[in-house]
Amino acid sequence: MKNLKSIALALVVVLSTLSVTAQTIKVDATKSLINWTGKKVTGQHEGTINLKDGALVFKGKKLVGGTFNVDMNSIVVTDLKAGQGKEKLEGHLKADDFFGTEKFATATLVFKKIVTKAPNFYTVTGDLTIKGITTPITFDLATTKNSAVTTFKVDRTKYDIKYGSGSFFDNLGDKAISDNFDLAVVMKF
Repeated sequence: MKNLKSIALALVVVLSTLSVTAQTIKVDATKSLINWTGKKVTGQHEGTINLKDGALVFKGKKLVGGTFNVDMNSIVVTDLKAGQGKEKLEGHLKADDFFGTEKFATATLVFKKIVTKAPNFYTVTGDLTIKGITTPITFDLATTKNSAVTTFKVDRTKYDIKYGSGSFFDNLGDKAISDNFDLAVVMKF
């Protein structure tokens, strides 16, 4: 009996020293969704943008990494219909005043630091690159067996997107556009 306890204790020690290898789980871009909201003094506009590809990295059940690429040319306005300014706004968002998608077709996010707040709930700090400019951003992320969900704000002026910003231009009146835009992201895997 004493030998059996010693063997069991040794087995527990050996198993606890084995490291769990990281598992990379690719995100299904076709089932994932990124909704955006941009606000201005006189209202707001909403739309979607497509995830190109991405992956989350887990060690056991714990999130330890992630990388994502967004197709900036896929930006769509959903609160306007054709002929009501939809095409004009989409074109302007793709122009150099905003995201400059001809030159900067992809935005990226790379997780740099992940803090567990609760099981399957994390605070993530990552490097977000838009228009070739990389800036750290922090947000909360919840995971399930087959999805990850987050919402966060992005200060567009940190990426040299200053069009209509009251922080940079005076006398804009009701033409002022908020420096922040909101993202609501659901990634499926």
